[in-house]
Amino acid sequence: MIISNLRRRVLATAVAVVASLGMATVAVAQNKAPIKIGFGMGLTGGMAANGKAALVAMEIWREEINKKGGLLGRQVEFVYYDDQSNASLVPGIYTKLLDVDKVDLIVSGYGTNFIAPAMPIAMQRNMFFMTLFGTNVNAKFNYPGYFQMMPNGKEPAVGLAGGFFDAAMTAKKKPTTVAIIGGDNEFAALTNEGAREVVKRKGLKIVYDKTYPPNTTDYTPILRAVQATNPDLVFFASYPNETAGIIRAAREIGLKTEVFGGTMIGLGFASIKKQLGPLLNGVVGYELYAAEKTVTFPGVDAFLKTYQSRAVKEGVDELGFYLPPFAYAQMEILGQAVEKVGSIDQKKLIDYVRATSFKTVVGDVKFASNGEWEVGRPMYVQYQGVKGNDLDQFRKPGPSVIISPKSLQSGELITPYQDAMK
Repeated sequence: MIISNLRRRVLATAVAVVASLGMATVAVAQNKAPIKIGFGMGLTGGMAANGKAALVAMEIWREEINKKGGLLGRQVEFVYYDDQSNASLVPGIYTKLLDVDKVDLIVSGYGTNFIAPAMPIAMQRNMFFMTLFGTNVNAKFNYPGYFQMMPNGKEPAVGLAGGFFDAAMTAKKKPTTVAIIGGDNEFAALTNEGAREVVKRKGLKIVYDKTYPPNTTDYTPILRAVQATNPDLVFFASYPNETAGIIRAAREIGLKTEVFGGTMIGLGFASIKKQLGPLLNGVVGYELYAAEKTVTFPGVDAFLKTYQSRAVKEGVDELGFYLPPFAYAQMEILGQAVEKVGSIDQKKLIDYVRATSFKTVVGDVKFASNGEWEVGRPMYVQYQGVKGNDLDQFRKPGPSVIISPKSLQSGELITPYQDAMK
């Protein structure tokens, strides 16, 4: 009994010491100047839904890292400004962050159109620059400090579009012809340029290749023109405000083709899943996460559980499948690099990140010489058996069957589209 009591007292003392050491570590971090990470983010305007979701994910990382004592024994502080979904504001924001706010590190806002305007400032200051969801931005700059969080591979435009064609080529009837359509914007232009290269490599014939103006609201005439060319594959590069209209138009005209879909941004959003429901069936779309048993990245389920517990209160995407895991993983890489380098020296961080493979909630990430992922894995799913508009069905395996890449494949492609849409 005396020995037992003694052990309990020793154990209690040890626990108290460990706890006090932990609190002391946090206290020390709080007494030092914080490490300031600066960025612009679209919190109002057309990109606000994505910007707010990304910010919630980044805040989850910041809170977690600060509870552990921060980075280099210093708390992490975010300094950010709303770019209002207006790319022309981006250069001024990053100049202010560096000249006035004196941030230690910078990361990008969401998307190609908001990364490109920040690149000249990052380059002039020789900054280590983690970026989020740009398409082939560094092809224009060739900047060694650029690192991109989007899993499209060393040829990002080719990789992004290529996943669709890899999926489509598994159709029972071998495709020979394709229609390529996209909005009149930089994202669609770059993506469709990649699609044309993939089509060339696969020996397919393009029978329709056009863009539509950004103010388009009725896509029925476009789909009718596409149908007149009778393509085996119909590939769209669209933004979220276009994607739902395109899918509705395809249903309205009874589009007949083997495979219909593409890099239709927005399909990963809870709001569009809820809006379209069964109209999604048969579409082959670009996703970044699907609740399939083949997706086993360590930590992603725990992250999504935390994110989803905050989503409704924060007014952001309820599922968080599209952007949040990558926004969180971006910060994981930044944090791991700072800790391993042992400083915020920009050149050392650039050199370290370029040479290192990172463990993240979106899998292993190793960057190629152009700052893109060394090994891409753009994910294309076919929506199958979607019933009603309940979001909970997407939290389970089944409705978002992964067709490509093969390493994550969870089911078979159903063709033609008119059969798959049932």
